Amino acid sequence: MEEKTGGIGVNEKPRFDKWLILSIQHLFAMFGATILVPFLVDLSPSVALLSSGLGTLAYLLITKGQIPAYLGSSFAFIIPIQTAMLVGGPEGAMVGSFFAGVVYGVVALLIKTIGIGWIMKILPPIVVGPVIIVIGLGLSGTAINMAMNDLTQKPPVYDGTLFTIALITLAITIIASMFFKGFFSLVPILFGITGGYIVSLLFGVIDFQPVIDAEWIVAPSVMVPFATYTPIFNWTIIAVMVPIAVVTIAEHIGDQMVLSKVVGRNFIEKPGLHRSIMGDGVATMIASFLGGPPNTTYGENIGVLAITRVFSVFVIAGAAVIAVCLAFIGKFSALIDTIPSAVMGGVSILLFGVIASSGLRMLIDNQIDIGAKRNLIISSVILVIGIGGAFIQVSDQIQIAGMALATIVGIILHLVLPEKEVSYGKKPMFETDLEN
Repeated sequence: MEEKTGGIGVNEKPRFDKWLILSIQHLFAMFGATILVPFLVDLSPSVALLSSGLGTLAYLLITKGQIPAYLGSSFAFIIPIQTAMLVGGPEGAMVGSFFAGVVYGVVALLIKTIGIGWIMKILPPIVVGPVIIVIGLGLSGTAINMAMNDLTQKPPVYDGTLFTIALITLAITIIASMFFKGFFSLVPILFGITGGYIVSLLFGVIDFQPVIDAEWIVAPSVMVPFATYTPIFNWTIIAVMVPIAVVTIAEHIGDQMVLSKVVGRNFIEKPGLHRSIMGDGVATMIASFLGGPPNTTYGENIGVLAITRVFSVFVIAGAAVIAVCLAFIGKFSALIDTIPSAVMGGVSILLFGVIASSGLRMLIDNQIDIGAKRNLIISSVILVIGIGGAFIQVSDQIQIAGMALATIVGIILHLVLPEKEVSYGKKPMFETDLEN
C-alpha cells in the first residue's frame, strides 16, 4: 500500500506558520468533545486538555512517529467513571482508569504474540455494536437532564429558559453537521458550544466575572497518586471500568483500519497494531496519573486528515503541545467553567444519539442478520441489561453493573450459543486486506 499524495506526508515537517495553523485546526476538531467528557463527569477540563496533549505525544513516541492520530477524552468511559466516582470518588475513578490502561497493555502484548484473530472470536459485531448503542443511550438521560433542568437547584428543577438555550444549541449543532462543508463539517460540537454560549450571553445566564478575576497563568488542578491522594483498590470499580476497555479496543482497531485507508499505509502491519494499542493504553494511564478521563483516538481528527490530506505527525504533535499550553491558561479554564450546562446538554442530545447510531451502523456495515435467533438474543440481552441498569452484587466489595455487565454477558452468550458464524456478518469487522 502506497501513501496517498497531494498533501503533506506522515514524516514531513511543514513551514512553521503553516504548521501552526494546521495544528490549531486539529485542536479545534477535538476540542468540543474532549472538554465535554470532563464536564459530564465532574473532572477538570484543563486537566483533560493536559492529559490529552501528553497522551498524544506519548502515543506518537510509542508508534515511532508513524501514525498521525490525535487522542482525546473517551465517551465510552463516562458512565463507568460516574459509577466509579459514586463508589470511590474521583480518586477511585483514576484507579479504575489506570487498570483500563493496563488492559490495553496486556492486549497489545497478546496481539504482538499471537495476532488479532482471537479478538474477533470474542468481539464480533453483534457484541460490539449493541454495547456501543448502550454507551450512547445510557447517557441520554444525562443529556436531557442537563438540557431541561437548572442543576444548581437541589433537586434540579425544570427551567424553560435553559431548555430554550439547549434547543437553540442543538439546532446550531445540527445545522453545522448538515450544511457546513469541508473541515467545518467536522467540528459541529465546537460550533454548537460557541453558538450556545453566545445565546446564553444574550439570555443573561452567564456570569463572566470569574473569567475577569482569573489569573492568566495557572497550573491545572492535577490529581497525582501518592502526592495529592492515596490510591485505594476497589474491586467494584475495577469490575465497572475494565470490561469497557475491551470494547474500546475494538473501536480502536476500527479507527486504525480507517486511518490506514485514509493515509494509504498499513498501520496494522507497520508499526503494528500492538504499538498503537499500547500507545492508547499508556495515554489512558497518563490521564489516570493526572486526574483526567481515559483517552482514545478521535474520528474527528481522522476526518481532518481525510479532507486536508495533511498526514504529518509533526502537525499532530503541534496540536498536542498547544493543548498542553492551553491547560495552563487560567482565563481559558475559567471561560470553560462558565459554559452553562444547558449548552452542553444541547450538544449532548445529538452527540450521544450519534454514538448510539454508530453502534447500529456497525451492525449494518457488517451485514449482520438481526433476524437470526442467535443475533436477536445477544443484541436484545445486551441492550436491556446495559440500558436497564442491571447489576450483580458479588460481595460487599464487588458489584458488576450496567454497561460492564452487558459486555460480559454479551461475550459469554457469543461463546456458548451455537452457529457462531452468523454473528460475524458477511463483511469482516477487522479487515486484514487494506488494499481493497
